[in-house]
Amino acid sequence: MIHPSIARPEARRAPAVAALYAATVAVYAGMYITQPILPVLSAEFGVAPATAGMSVSAVVLATALASGGSGPLSDVLGRKRVMVWSCMLLALPLLLCTLAPSFEWLLAARALQGVCIPGLTTVAVVYLSDRFPASDLGALVGGWIAATVTGGLAGRVLSGLITNLSGWRAAFASFAALTMFCGLGMAALLPRDPARPPSGWISAFRSMTVHLLNPRLAGAYLIGGALFFGFIGVFTYLPYYLTAAPFHLSPTMVSMAYLSYLAGVVVSPLAGRLSTRLTRPTLIGAGLVVAMIGVAGTLLPVAGSIGLSLVVLCAGMFTAQAVAPAHVAATAQEAKGGASALYLMSYYIGGALGAVVPGVAWQSLGWAGVIATCVAAFGIALLANLTLCCGKSDRVGS
Repeated sequence: MIHPSIARPEARRAPAVAALYAATVAVYAGMYITQPILPVLSAEFGVAPATAGMSVSAVVLATALASGGSGPLSDVLGRKRVMVWSCMLLALPLLLCTLAPSFEWLLAARALQGVCIPGLTTVAVVYLSDRFPASDLGALVGGWIAATVTGGLAGRVLSGLITNLSGWRAAFASFAALTMFCGLGMAALLPRDPARPPSGWISAFRSMTVHLLNPRLAGAYLIGGALFFGFIGVFTYLPYYLTAAPFHLSPTMVSMAYLSYLAGVVVSPLAGRLSTRLTRPTLIGAGLVVAMIGVAGTLLPVAGSIGLSLVVLCAGMFTAQAVAPAHVAATAQEAKGGASALYLMSYYIGGALGAVVPGVAWQSLGWAGVIATCVAAFGIALLANLTLCCGKSDRVGS
């Protein structure tokens, strides 16, 4: 049911959506702080590349595990309350990272960071589907995905720049301050949660498990996991590829490679709007094919070609990712928080594996091994889309 305090006047709607998008940028920026500076962490703590990659997988895996509780939690306690407190608490583990005397400390703090993240990432799309008409959902979710892309870009680019200027600890401190500020912004600008019928914890979790029996939802969960596996795999080990021969790029130059994320900022809202004309599985499939082409293109050892291929990869990945969460929200008939939680769980479990498994391939086969692993993951997602998600039209509003 659409809440009247935000569904009617645009003047009330805009600040709430802006606050949600801004907090999303901050949260996603904090997730990927270590990705462009993995060689720096390897040198500081004396760890191998695959081990350093655990600083990414620790937060992603913890996010995946915590996602299972955040959706039902929002079904019981309310969407705003969960999002605001999660965002504000997230500043604490970011600050703990600045104090890390060892790599083990850093991993523990990163895992604690991941526990706080799903309170926003799992609940945001459900919040939008609760409060706005179905005809607006595609564009709003596309805009939210663009905010996640912007956050991922900001985290990767700015952390590299701050590390070069003031060290990696300063990068964590900067994003801790940003996250706290955005949490306060949501507290001030998001309307209060509407009254909802009493719902017990057991009922909320039981309703969540029912979604696994729906093939169209199960397919979306598999797509999410495989999609993020391939994407994280490429960008996690990209710094090792670009800092080695024949490129020998600095951390600042490597961080510039993440500007390819700007393609996601552009295509995500467009994909959301296109979902009112094309079926979501069609857009997901197209995005996956484009992403596979982009990944394969990075095999050519020419910096300009790699940059272009990364843009193609981001365009394809974020086309699919802009549509898949809306597919879940539109397909689930009840316990939407639980349905979204399951998608985020599979998405981040795939990402956690993608931060480690391609690292083994890198150590054995180099960049070609990373690419083969990631293309295979996208192929699994494409197969799931064709066999499970395709069916009756699921345009927005259907």
